[in-house]
Amino acid sequence: MITYYAYPKCMTCRKGKSWLEQNKVEFNEIHIAENPPTKEQLAQMYQASGLELKKFFNTSGLVYRSLSLKDKLSTMSEDQQLELLASDGMLIKRPLAWDGKKVTLGFKEADYQNSWL
Repeated sequence: MITYYAYPKCMTCRKGKSWLEQNKVEFNEIHIAENPPTKEQLAQMYQASGLELKKFFNTSGLVYRSLSLKDKLSTMSEDQQLELLASDGMLIKRPLAWDGKKVTLGFKEADYQNSWL
């Protein structure tokens, strides 16, 4: 079962959800702003993803820009970055899908086909 962190008003999240439904993939949707993943969950996802931690940030979001994170992330420790991500779901790139082993950030149909079918 996939845990699908999404923001209901986000068009990309809606596209990902629609793809999962059309392909009959079981998932549990969680409102990312109301219930963001914990620091520990984010650390697990980060380790499993093989991606740079900065890829987990929603760089086009208002919160990211208002905190001037573009300039600050490089000076922050991994622990500080995970703490920051867990503090505000709107900082996390979405949708974020996770099954305990694999993780996808954002919605790209090819990534979903490779990961969730």
